[in-house]
Amino acid sequence: MIQKLRIIKTIIIIFVLSFTFSANAETVEEIIKGRKALFSKNYSTAKRVQALSSKGDFEKAKKLMLEMSENYKILINYFPDNTKEGFKTEALPIIWENKDEFNELMTKSSNDMIKLVSIIEDSEDIKASLGKMMWGNCKACHSKFRAPH
Repeated sequence: MIQKLRIIKTIIIIFVLSFTFSANAETVEEIIKGRKALFSKNYSTAKRVQALSSKGDFEKAKKLMLEMSENYKILINYFPDNTKEGFKTEALPIIWENKDEFNELMTKSSNDMIKLVSIIEDSEDIKASLGKMMWGNCKACHSKFRAPH
């Protein structure tokens, strides 16, 4: 019985370690390209949200808003210390200097997208609601944490 427990314990440790190593196996290049792709996806999704909402197609727009919300949560993990430079990153060093502020902005952006889902249909000014709760967060991040382009 003790031998079986040791074997099970060893298997669990190997499993956890292999998962940890594979999760951390992403290269700096993959991480930087991954976050750039996710931000780019959110931008193109935001444009679709704008178009769909303007046409009154709220159900499709809401699904996309929720997708954007999840992407912001994921992005928080795409800024480890070893990804400050290289591979045409446009992320400014201030992200790592003010990591809590950056993470709070990503969390706020995620939460605002969820709020937007609940109010967009009843909004008297759809463009203003999108401007405040979606585009405003993009601008806040770009103006402080992204190199001009």
